[in-house]
Amino acid sequence: MIIGEEEFRALAADPPFAPDVPRFYFLRHGETDGNATGIVQSPSTPLNGRGRCQAGAAAAKLAERGIERMATSSYPRAYETAQIVARRLAVPMDVTPDLGERLFGELAGRSALELDWRARPAGGETLEGFIRRARNGLEAALRGGGVACIVSHGGNLRVITAGFGLALDGALAANAAPIRFDRTAGGWRATIL
Repeated sequence: MIIGEEEFRALAADPPFAPDVPRFYFLRHGETDGNATGIVQSPSTPLNGRGRCQAGAAAAKLAERGIERMATSSYPRAYETAQIVARRLAVPMDVTPDLGERLFGELAGRSALELDWRARPAGGETLEGFIRRARNGLEAALRGGGVACIVSHGGNLRVITAGFGLALDGALAANAAPIRFDRTAGGWRATIL
């Protein structure tokens, strides 16, 4: 459980996330050195070699899924992941800055295990501000028709799952693990590919 998870989930779920699409795909960026060492990252953190390999493997899993377009965060780790996938799928890619991870300001470089999402770090975003921005980015990414794949970050995935009332387990939050979200009669379902 993350520190501040209950408040995060409550804020992200009100109102429930309700995109007007039957399905979409989500891909958290490939691994970075920050992920490997468990630190809070800055926006400029790039993929590492393993992350590039993970992105290639994710592209293979996403091939032949009917994806027609991609939307990505502008952060280098997500952008490079999306480039690798978009090239393999031969689909257009739009950069959506609102899909960026939360700006943690002075907390960058600290242990992610000690991160309190309720913190109001100097030089960073509030939790409320991040959730509002992330939802705007997600809604923009899912407009425009066609099956979309969103390439973004763990915090954005937390916003989606909380907005759908879904649990976020470790497997779902793994780097470069493609997820298919489907609208069902009872709500939304997440399936790891």
